[in-house]
Amino acid sequence: MPTHRDCAIGFSARRPHGAPRCLLVPAILGALAFTPALAASARKSAGPPPTCVLETVASGTVQTIVDGTTFVLADGREVRLAGIEVPSLPGPNQAAPAEASTTAAAPESPPPDPGLAAAAALRDLLNGQEVILKHPKLVNDRYGRILADALVSHDGGAVFAAKTLLAQGLARVAARPGEAACAAELRTIERTARAAKLGVWADPRYFPKQADNPAGVAAERGRFTLVEGKVVSVRESGGTIYINFGRRWSEDFTVTILKRNERLFTAAGLEPRALAGRRVMVRGWIEERGGPWIDAAGPEQIEIIAER
Repeated sequence: MPTHRDCAIGFSARRPHGAPRCLLVPAILGALAFTPALAASARKSAGPPPTCVLETVASGTVQTIVDGTTFVLADGREVRLAGIEVPSLPGPNQAAPAEASTTAAAPESPPPDPGLAAAAALRDLLNGQEVILKHPKLVNDRYGRILADALVSHDGGAVFAAKTLLAQGLARVAARPGEAACAAELRTIERTARAAKLGVWADPRYFPKQADNPAGVAAERGRFTLVEGKVVSVRESGGTIYINFGRRWSEDFTVTILKRNERLFTAAGLEPRALAGRRVMVRGWIEERGGPWIDAAGPEQIEIIAER
């Protein structure tokens, strides 16, 4: 039987099927003492989910509503609601489109144009009101507009304009909605409106397009669109990663990621090559080069969805 001194000098005699008894006891005791520490450390490192932290970046009185995402303050500054996209206003010679009836009888009146509906909702909410502009930091878009959500007193409470439009189904989460925690909040609101079939989510024209119908996706060229489908393969060529939704690269829908942006996707848990075989929903502006495609600049544009 090894003594304490034997253990101290590395006694080499072993039990028939394992380590020396003197090494087993400290190891077990050490594990028992260390496991709670590891668990506590894991809980601490996991922590609560991140929250969307917004700062006040400006304030003013709303003078003019331009469309469903844009308004002008009394001092002339223009503001663009951050994190959302709404359907465009109809052109001057374009009648508001009506959804085709599925019954023999024509509807009493066509549904409101979604672009006009979003602009009207924003007008009802903000026009003439004092607003506080909130965003993680002061930033302007390439047109010089302040990017922010607008906090306003409404019906006895304070509401955010962008989140209100999302909740009413009059807007969709943008391709680049901002910081991850803020984007997650917006997606949750969008999913609720979509499940309730509110606003655009009741209009087949705005349903996610199916990637296995590239002609239907291509018809949305130049528009902000959601596309859903199963990734067939992921390939890399030069400085670009190609997420393919078909085998005919010149015809099928494709998502492109610049190689230099790959680390952004990996850090967000969306390693591009691991998307092969997964069903995803992609949001962005449809372009066409051979087949229809979306350029994904950030992981916020790709969402893994459950198989159906």
